[in-house]
Amino acid sequence: MKLLSNLNKNALSGKICIVRAGLDLKNPRETFRLQHTLPTIKLLIKSKAKIVLIGHRNRPKKRDKAHSLKIVIPFFEKNLKKKITFLDNVDLIKVKNKIKNSELNSIFLLENLRYLKGETTNSAALGKQLASLGNIFINNDFSTSHRNHASITQITKYLPSFAGLLLENEIKTIDKIIRSTKKPLVVIVGGAKAPEKIAVIENLKNKADLFLVGGVIANTFLKARGFDIKKSIYDPKMIQISKKLQSNKKIILPIDFISHKNRFMDLGPLSIQDFKEKIEMAKTIFWNGPLGWFEHERFNKATTEIAKAVAKSKAFSVIGGAETVHIVNRLGLNRKIDFLSTGGGALLNYLGGKKLPGIEALKKTKKI
Repeated sequence: MKLLSNLNKNALSGKICIVRAGLDLKNPRETFRLQHTLPTIKLLIKSKAKIVLIGHRNRPKKRDKAHSLKIVIPFFEKNLKKKITFLDNVDLIKVKNKIKNSELNSIFLLENLRYLKGETTNSAALGKQLASLGNIFINNDFSTSHRNHASITQITKYLPSFAGLLLENEIKTIDKIIRSTKKPLVVIVGGAKAPEKIAVIENLKNKADLFLVGGVIANTFLKARGFDIKKSIYDPKMIQISKKLQSNKKIILPIDFISHKNRFMDLGPLSIQDFKEKIEMAKTIFWNGPLGWFEHERFNKATTEIAKAVAKSKAFSVIGGAETVHIVNRLGLNRKIDFLSTGGGALLNYLGGKKLPGIEALKKTKKI
């Protein structure tokens, strides 16, 4: 995989760089992913390149203002101190001429890629059209690199392509967990997405020292062990693999719960204390997924207490998943965590041992 950081800045001067960025803004105040795009963009500005930002927002069924990427322009103009030209015209031929005739260091933002037919179906024709807008492609969007979409994989077939600074940093950091050079490695998983998170446990079962499990994943393991989880949510499709893993003594399940209407809504005090004690022993920590129904104050104690324990720990800590990162940021603990990942599904797939299409595509790219 070619890295932007290894590329001579002179090679970028005057080039039109198409940058796939994480622009999926759910809330104007939640700018975490946008913040992480800035170093790559600033590097390109210093290199006197033209920049075309591309990305998506939400999963629109039709073109409308509710899904427009125009919402991110104020953030970039404020943080880059430069004007951003918004390209809302989906006629890529007209867009191409406007970019080509612009001044050096011009920055463009293309409207939501998911408005374009063929983006999510990985159209080769759309990939070629997008590639025609520039000279170099830079994937700086780890969060969607598990998607086999035109702007992620097809575009690399027509342009020299590189991993941006964010993508490079994500892979290097996550590889530290997989290699787990500092032991004990404690993996904390909660929330939903049971298939992806159980796959992480399966892939890291010989590398991690402990798995602290909560949420739907814990309910699924308990159900597989014959425990009465009453009306608690679990994943019936993951029962069989959970049974295969149930003899693994590294998997630590809750021993008490806070219940509501016959459902487990949060970990109980004994489980919280047990998890905190095990976190204290860790040298490396990975955490993805809240441990209770964190949106409600009555049921967010476990998630809050575990977040504080991870922040207090002297271990190398990595946290991923939009909900978990949001919790840490909301509690003001972000500066006490070594690495906050922009990835959700991409992060889980990578840790689960799957190859990410966006990463694989970069390995087959043309020379500059």
